[in-house]
Amino acid sequence: MEMRFPEVETPDEASLEKGRLLFAGETEFLKGVVAMSGLPPADRVEVCFAGRSNVGKSSLINALTGRKGLARASNTPGRTQEINFFTARDIYVVDLPGYGFANAPVAVVEKWQRLLKQYLQGRQTLRRVFVLIDARHGAKAVDEEIMSLLDSAAVTFQVVMTKTDKLKGEALKVSLDKTRAALAKHPAAYPEILLTSSEKGDGIATLRAIIAGIE
Repeated sequence: MEMRFPEVETPDEASLEKGRLLFAGETEFLKGVVAMSGLPPADRVEVCFAGRSNVGKSSLINALTGRKGLARASNTPGRTQEINFFTARDIYVVDLPGYGFANAPVAVVEKWQRLLKQYLQGRQTLRRVFVLIDARHGAKAVDEEIMSLLDSAAVTFQVVMTKTDKLKGEALKVSLDKTRAALAKHPAAYPEILLTSSEKGDGIATLRAIIAGIE
């Protein structure tokens, strides 16, 4: 049986321009949330970014918004311990706590992982989750756990492969094949994979266009 999940094609000029305009203005940090009671009003479309600790979420959000210091990047896995909300025109861009290994006490890890699950299952304005996969490793078991949670919550997710500039040719193909095989098990998966590099800027304009096209 042939695998689906091709790579995202480059959007047309109108879509790219719509994406550029969405993030051309000031993207601002709104608040960090540590409990469901602290969520901002569900009054607009939300997209969020999920991924294993140190997968490059903060770097991708900074590249997406064109603001280097907007989301805090760290070499210490698990630094982001709250749900961070950013406003870009009339949408929320949400940075979720990293899942998997985290350099923090077990009780702290459990608390924010619980918050992560509550948010994903209970936020009605959440239109798409971008699940980040490190291209150097492909989808891992912990990634499939979050995909299964999104399946059960009926939340559409799309895989964004990060750090693709670190791989060449066959190595990237192997990583893609591994990820496609994992995605084939998950009904909530969006059928296209986006390849990105925050360092090189690859795929960023396409990601902006994708977000701008979500209603």
